[in-house]
Amino acid sequence: MEHKFVFATENEHKLQEVKEIAGGKFDILSLNEINCIDKIPEDQNTLEGNALQKARFIYDKCKINCFADDTGLEVDVLNGEPGVYSARYAGVNCDFDDNIKKLLREMGDTPYRNARFRTIVALILDEKEYFFEGKINGEIISQKRGIRGFGYDAIFIPEGLTETFAELPSYIKNSISHRAIAMEKLFYFLRHYQK
Repeated sequence: MEHKFVFATENEHKLQEVKEIAGGKFDILSLNEINCIDKIPEDQNTLEGNALQKARFIYDKCKINCFADDTGLEVDVLNGEPGVYSARYAGVNCDFDDNIKKLLREMGDTPYRNARFRTIVALILDEKEYFFEGKINGEIISQKRGIRGFGYDAIFIPEGLTETFAELPSYIKNSISHRAIAMEKLFYFLRHYQK
């Protein structure tokens, strides 16, 4: 089996994280490596829909096995928001600092801080489509802590730990995170895949 896949993401942080999780066992190509400079659409209203839309876009264009992911932060007291809109929670042209500020403003001083990160990976392999899910529970803190990671990492403490994702060394985060769980399921599937 050819262990070569395109990761349909424009996010360099995600690409690096997934390559670390793969540990060199799979050849994961970036969009640059296949000369794809198109803007990938991402306008579905579910994580599953977005992940599949991105994977289908690259597969249809390049005819190469690929996968894509979509991740959402789901906060209980906000009825699961920002969820699928996590990356653009404060608006289309905002950055994650803006998103974090909006999230903390919406939560206010509520003592109910439970949340989870959820990742869906969509794989297109030999024209067939597969899904893998990873999630991790935790809580939202009221001020950013840590300089590692990206997105909401600086305000999310995984269940059972006292440090945010942004305070944890990458090798620890990449062994327990929502993305790690989903990717490990994907890689397990690929290791046992029979055409």
